[in-house]
Amino acid sequence: MRGESVVCTGSSTSTYDPPLTLLPRQTRVQTHASYTCRVAPGRTVPATSDLEGTSPAASCVTVNSPRLREVVQYADGKRSSIAYDSSTSVRVAGVLVVRLSGRVVEGRGEGLAARRTVAALPAQLPTACLLSGLRGSSGEAQLEIRP
Repeated sequence: MRGESVVCTGSSTSTYDPPLTLLPRQTRVQTHASYTCRVAPGRTVPATSDLEGTSPAASCVTVNSPRLREVVQYADGKRSSIAYDSSTSVRVAGVLVVRLSGRVVEGRGEGLAARRTVAALPAQLPTACLLSGLRGSSGEAQLEIRP
């Protein structure tokens, strides 16, 4: 339905191919999330999502992924397909905070703005940036679909 606001919170795990190093390079990013989503006042449903795309210049310092697509599958059988077209990332005290902005292009919340924020910790020691590279990260995610 058009116009449905949704707020989801949960865990998010990403993998990077090739692994992230100190030098920026094109990297494929794949993310899986498990959410609890408030889909109406007083009504929540579990959901999972898969997000993938390419970051043109990802490194251990930043992961800018301006073109990603996320498909959220809700336990009530509905789904939201989200196209992200802008992102920002900043590393604070070892935590990578990534914010994605876009729009729901199909399904629940179609036509509404979408914003996804993740605070992620690397899955390996930071010294991996100097050696084989970071293969992934995990953290807490929030997805907001609003007018």
